[in-house]
Amino acid sequence: MAVPALARPGADDPSDDSGDDAAGPDLHGASPRSWKRAFGDIRQAIAQRELWGHLGWQDIKQRYRRSTIGPLWITISMAVTAAAMGGLYSQLFGQPIGTFMPYVTVGFMIWYFISACVLEGTETFIANEGLIRFLPAPLMIYVFRTVWRQVLFFAHNVVVYVIVLVIFFGQLDQPYRMVAKVPGTLDTPGILHPGLSWWALLAVPAFVLIVANGLWVTLLFGIIATRFRDIPPVINSFIQLFFTMTPIIWTPDLLRGGEPGSTRAIVEQLAKLNPFYHFIEIFRAPLVGQEQSWTHWAVVGVITVVGWALALIALRNYRSRVAYWV
Repeated sequence: MAVPALARPGADDPSDDSGDDAAGPDLHGASPRSWKRAFGDIRQAIAQRELWGHLGWQDIKQRYRRSTIGPLWITISMAVTAAAMGGLYSQLFGQPIGTFMPYVTVGFMIWYFISACVLEGTETFIANEGLIRFLPAPLMIYVFRTVWRQVLFFAHNVVVYVIVLVIFFGQLDQPYRMVAKVPGTLDTPGILHPGLSWWALLAVPAFVLIVANGLWVTLLFGIIATRFRDIPPVINSFIQLFFTMTPIIWTPDLLRGGEPGSTRAIVEQLAKLNPFYHFIEIFRAPLVGQEQSWTHWAVVGVITVVGWALALIALRNYRSRVAYWV
């Protein structure tokens, strides 16, 4: 007598990671753990862009459904943060507010996007538990939904940059070299400001590259965090640490000028190893009229390739397990 499908060993046991593989190839002739199924999941999700696009927009509307001004609160929150931090730290670090305010504003804009992709990425499958269990949809739909929502938030914050640019454009477009003013140290050349130019358009491909990284981060961390629920709080703790170590409300020139082997020199080298620093610089430098090092692009490019490779491996091997883990 044939055993019903739900009664077969491993067919409905979340603790058995071999259940899907034991079932053999699916109806399409591809094993659940195959590159064909992994890339097919991505293609199907792209084809269903209207679905995740609508879900992402609904997430924002749902969050502000009883608010009078709705998503405009995103812009107001960003403006208040940038104004407070920019005004305070420009005085603490002795920086001209005309260049420091746009610097902080753009830094917060892109940091919010990156950190949200990391933090919400770890929760992307957990938060969509109901849909994953009962909606036969590609797994990547929930990844696209999460990142698309952050893109919409980012679009609201761009308004703040435009306002800051209009206010401080006259000072931002004046070529000069920033000088580090740290008590007890000699003034040393800092970041070169050639001024705004057509190079500002580099921010567009930079943001596209950052979005591409947001996708693999959401996919990879989402799968790992769904399996190991201790990951989200750990990631949250590290994000707080990286915010302090990343030049968002401070400038890298404050670390320059140290003698080789000194604490200042060591901290400067550690700051360059911070991957968030390179992601922020490829986007921020063109928009605030700073000279940009192509080293940042090289580092981001390597991270993108390695990150997507790891994410695709995770999608190939564990795509069929996520529904059990949630």
